[in-house]
Amino acid sequence: MKCSVVLVVLGLWSAAVMAGPEALSPEEAAVKISWRDAADYVGQDCIVFGKVIRAKTIPTWCFLNFHDDYRSTFTVAIPKDAFANFPQPPEQMYANQQISVLGRVKMYKGKPEIVVANPKQITVGATLPVASAESPPARPARPRAFDGTCKVATFNVLNLFDDHDDPYRGDEGTRTKPREELLRVAETIRRLDADVLALQEIESRGYLERFVKVAIPDLGYEHVVLLEGNNHRGIDVALLSRLPVGPVTSHRHLRLKDPAGRTMRFQRDLLRVAIEPPGLDPFDVFVVHLKSKSGGESPQTLATRMAETTRIRGLFDEMLAADPQARFLICGDFNDQLDSKPVQTVIGTGQTALSVFVDDLPSDSEVTYNKEPHLAMIDFIFTSPAMGQQYRKGSYRILPGSVSSSGSDHNPVVATFELK
Repeated sequence: MKCSVVLVVLGLWSAAVMAGPEALSPEEAAVKISWRDAADYVGQDCIVFGKVIRAKTIPTWCFLNFHDDYRSTFTVAIPKDAFANFPQPPEQMYANQQISVLGRVKMYKGKPEIVVANPKQITVGATLPVASAESPPARPARPRAFDGTCKVATFNVLNLFDDHDDPYRGDEGTRTKPREELLRVAETIRRLDADVLALQEIESRGYLERFVKVAIPDLGYEHVVLLEGNNHRGIDVALLSRLPVGPVTSHRHLRLKDPAGRTMRFQRDLLRVAIEPPGLDPFDVFVVHLKSKSGGESPQTLATRMAETTRIRGLFDEMLAADPQARFLICGDFNDQLDSKPVQTVIGTGQTALSVFVDDLPSDSEVTYNKEPHLAMIDFIFTSPAMGQQYRKGSYRILPGSVSSSGSDHNPVVATFELK
């Protein structure tokens, strides 16, 4: 079993405040602030610093206050149900102490507060760090002036898992992604510099948000999209975007029929995300991760991919029948090559066939699955005919790599579109 923490969830913050050495910790993703500034960070995970000048216990709560005007300033609230988690009464432990508090700031009766359920959220003796000449400068967020050009990429990042056991998923057999691999993935994403990035093999939205905050805060990914899919291990498809996001649709509950008539569902999901570029018409991005060959092709895995791709093509036919100028992309790990029946089913034929750009690839750069001996191109970006008309010729590229160099056994694919 993975290292697990008993969770006591109160409000929006969990008592799972400690992470293993490999995982990204909540502390790394939290903003470090003074208690005086807490009202400016409502809804955010923070480490709040200050001196407790008043600690008072009433029948159902213990309150730690940082100012005489405790009715309108930041408060730490510890519920009576959590008192047993503390080695001493919280009032005695923290009175007149300089502390930091890890949690999510919320507003209650007009004042900011953090609800604490576990003493691991509070550190005694902590003071707000002061930047110095020796401190490494924070990587600044890059300015993003939208000029009508949109770079789209897809990347299977290889098991972006945390170190907590999810009791509803069979994630115990999947290792926590090593920190060095996480950092390589981050640098690969930085090289892609995509405006919209489709991702595969993400364990949870929360951990993806933490990864964005800790590893790539400078890339401007304001929008993190992930809806839990059907995979028994818990790997999901996701999307990061700098451009505004509109409605999001999951297809995890759709019933599919394989060629033998058996009923099934998408093995992960088919995620549909509306992208709404400022001043321009929206377009849709579908993120897919088809059933793998599980170490070797079998009639059953092929039948599953055929059921998935037949349903996807049916959705596209419905969209294009309703609007031949519909603009959409489908990105992801298809777990099959371009000339395979499942991939060709998605692409389709005739006037509604999807646009394919692999002919733009250099002959020595046609591998997306980079693990020997199964080198192959199985990750793609395809578009509707109308979206294909906005493709920038020559921009379709695969970034070569490996687990040791890019953090994944898949190479990302990127293409640029002139939305104007």
